[in-house]
Formats: sequence, C-alpha cells, structure tokens
Amino acid sequence: MMKVAEGVAIIPINIGNITLNPTLIWDENMAILIDTGMPGQDKQIIDGIERVGTPFDRLKSVILTHQDIDHIGSLPALIDHSGNNLTVYAHELDKPFIEGKQPLLKLDLPEDLQHLVHNLPIVKVDRILNEGDVLPFFGGVHVIFTPGHTPGHISLYLKQHKILIAGDALYCDKGDLKPPTSRTTLDLVAAQKSVSKFLDFDIHTVICFHGGLCTNNVKEQLRGLVIL
Repeated sequence: MMKVAEGVAIIPINIGNITLNPTLIWDENMAILIDTGMPGQDKQIIDGIERVGTPFDRLKSVILTHQDIDHIGSLPALIDHSGNNLTVYAHELDKPFIEGKQPLLKLDLPEDLQHLVHNLPIVKVDRILNEGDVLPFFGGVHVIFTPGHTPGHISLYLKQHKILIAGDALYCDKGDLKPPTSRTTLDLVAAQKSVSKFLDFDIHTVICFHGGLCTNNVKEQLRGLVIL
C-alpha cells in the first residue's frame, strides 16, 4: 500500500513479474476503488484496502477506467465478497464489453496468462460516466473522457488533492510520464488528443495503472507530451 494523500492510496498488486496499481479513495463513511486488476487478485486488493485501515465493507463502489482484463478482472470476485453490494461505474462505450455483450477488444496477454481468456470476467455496469461528470465524493471526482486506449477510456481528477488517476492514458517509467504507445492503443491519434485534456486541470500528482506514482514536475511533463 502506498499512501498518496489523505484518503488516497495506491494498492500495488502483483501477477508474475507485473505490478498493477489500482487506486483507493476513502473517508470515514465510504471507499471507492478504481480498477480491479487481473482475475484472481481480489485477495491482494482486499488485503490492501484493510491495510489502509478501511474495512472492506466500507467499499461501496468501483470505477472502471476501461474494459481491459487487467482492469476488470477481479471485479466479479470483489462483488461476491461484498454480498453483491458494489455499484459499478464505467463509460457507455466500454459498457457492452464489460458486460460480455461484445468480446473484449484486447486480449494480448503474456503466454503464462493466456489461460485467463477462457474465463473472462462479466459484470453489470450500474452507472454510466460521461465527460464532465463530477461525482460528489471526496471533494469532487471529475470524469475526463480520454478515448484512444479503448473507445470508452476515462481518467479521473481528484480536485481536492490535485491528483490525476490516468488509467492507461499515460504510463510512468521511473517517475517519468510516457505517452500512449501504438502497441497497446487502439486509436493512437485519439489517445494523443486525450492527453491534451489534462492541461485543463491543475494537476500536481499522477497515478498511472502501469508504473504507479509520478510527482516530478508533472505540469511540465504533461505539457511536453501534448502534440500540437
């Protein structure tokens, strides 16, 4: 567990030699998890939630930044653990993939994880998130529609802490923010345009699902990534 700010923590979870970085935001009344890792990582997530001092039953919602299996994988198990008591948020364009009505667009898993494609997670999306929505929790959770990586990719801005939860719109390499890559991005032009939206926000810290925390000259780094 890595505390980023009061009521904000990264919960690193490991599968093979890969570390993924879901984010937990919480207060004394409730908690929200952003992304859920691969199938089978639910125990790591529950342990991480409890290590920050938050009982698992305080978790009320999960926000999915997009449809990829490493973001939705453990959600069915977490819903089961909660007694079917989690509200799931996602963008409308990725909803049919998350709900299993269409096949996931990307399943280029490493060979040692290929077995996961035979039992893909399927969950119901309860609430649709759109560009400009502000969830009235924790000082305001702003939804930024950042398509490109997938059609319905979103990022989240925590206004109170000036934190961007980028999902896979960016990744972090040893503290350096990196732009979308053609290897993992369905629409690279759209993804590059999405990065420019971050300049509209006063961002001091970025959490990337791949690479974790970035705090080094974030504003300057973001400006440098935007293709004019």
